[in-house]
Amino acid sequence: MSNPNNVSLNINHALEFIDGNALNIPTLSILTEDGDIHPSATAPSISKHTAIKLYETMRFIRLLDERMQGAQRQGRVSFYMQCLGEEAAVTASAAALDQEDMIMAQYREQAALHYRGFTLDQFMNQMFSNELDLGKGRQMPIHYGSKELYYMTISSPLGTQIPQATGYAYGQKVNHIDAKTGELASTIDNVTICYFGEGAASEGDFHAGLNMAAVHKAPVIFFARNNGYAISTPADEQFKGDGIASRGVGYGIKTIRVDGTDALAVFAATQKAREIASTQGEPVLIESIAYRLGAHSTSDDPSGYRSKDEEANYKTCPIEKFKKWLVKQQWLNEEDDLKAKESIREDILAALKRAEVVQKPALEELVSDVYDTPIPSLVRQYNELKEHIQKHPDAYPVTAGRIK
Repeated sequence: MSNPNNVSLNINHALEFIDGNALNIPTLSILTEDGDIHPSATAPSISKHTAIKLYETMRFIRLLDERMQGAQRQGRVSFYMQCLGEEAAVTASAAALDQEDMIMAQYREQAALHYRGFTLDQFMNQMFSNELDLGKGRQMPIHYGSKELYYMTISSPLGTQIPQATGYAYGQKVNHIDAKTGELASTIDNVTICYFGEGAASEGDFHAGLNMAAVHKAPVIFFARNNGYAISTPADEQFKGDGIASRGVGYGIKTIRVDGTDALAVFAATQKAREIASTQGEPVLIESIAYRLGAHSTSDDPSGYRSKDEEANYKTCPIEKFKKWLVKQQWLNEEDDLKAKESIREDILAALKRAEVVQKPALEELVSDVYDTPIPSLVRQYNELKEHIQKHPDAYPVTAGRIK
């Protein structure tokens, strides 16, 4: 029987509505708070090398976040966003990927970039928008990008990366389709992961991106970080369905919800999601549940919309939880860990001091590679800006001295 409506033809003769919360989605949890494996859980296969690198990345990002939060308060950088409470969600998911899988991030995924190999100096150069910044000083702080590390440059507007990820992933799939037979190769070499918060899932781009991925079977992993708040708006004022995971099911996408404070659960889920995307050539949605322990950004004060009592109820530290497991595996020594933290703090402060004295990019970097040859309108605008700065050099002390 044909089914032009593409629905399940389950005929019912009684008047009955399906409740909006009829789908009960479980949350995968593997690690206990004490760093043990839950009796009914199975730990994923993870090497000592990967586990230690995962932990070291989380540890580094926590220390970087602390230092740069302070630097913003000192007026040394204009803006910063911490990954506080979500380190495991971001790092463990990145650890489960191939080095050349494309990452399309939102703005709280600096751990994924560091796991790939983005250096401390590269972080600092971007945040200070100096002439060594890969983005040539054109972006506000924490809007990283690296072509070498397959990390798409971050955009400020929420959700833009979601349909882009679908399109990019579809391109990855098309490259593995035999031109003569039209058949898909057995395995797609690389897939795309797309990170976003539950607030961004309220954007139209989310729905367009997921529907397009489902219909065209793009090998993309949608990683929704449900941290409870879209800046100051709590989740229960954003949506009434069962989180973000229920939407994946609604779009016909394989879906899983995980404890985002549990590095092993996130690693296992992402590892399996990548297998599905690469071998079956279709999308997967992962919803990570991890409370945002800090403010949305340095421009935010969470005391205005949530209480200290609430914050105390969600104080689980994903780094400590994973650390306890590593210690029990005898893969980590507490004394060495303390020494490493002190060394990292010193390295971060030294890198900060180096980056803040590096010159800013030359003014012509604004237009130098927007086109192969700057178009007339850009040349005109650049000349007008140059003339304005030369007329008011005291108002632009850094730039005025570098105009050629």
